[in-house]
Amino acid sequence: MSARNRRAGHDFERLLVSEFRQLGFPDARTSRLASKERDDAGVDLCGTDPFNVQAKRWKAAPSYHAVLASMPADSNYNVIVHRRPRQGDVVVMSKADFFELVGMLKTERIL
Repeated sequence: MSARNRRAGHDFERLLVSEFRQLGFPDARTSRLASKERDDAGVDLCGTDPFNVQAKRWKAAPSYHAVLASMPADSNYNVIVHRRPRQGDVVVMSKADFFELVGMLKTERIL
């Protein structure tokens, strides 16, 4: 990985930290700063419970299934935020986790 790509990835992580803080996660921070254990487990952001967030800034789509499979199997929802230059950002998670979140929103009459 080139230094330029590495810097772009770190910049994307810091942007996501800022966005999570704006969403009401005041303790959001990069795992590089907060927890080597979480960083080694493939989680790029800490303080975003109930979400384990992996940030990807690649031109090509990563193997979403492989990335999700490499993330912790804990009580948090594993999500990938993928930024493709000039095409925007997407969030990827398992269908089971997505349906569980939708079910909770329906139960709480938010949807």
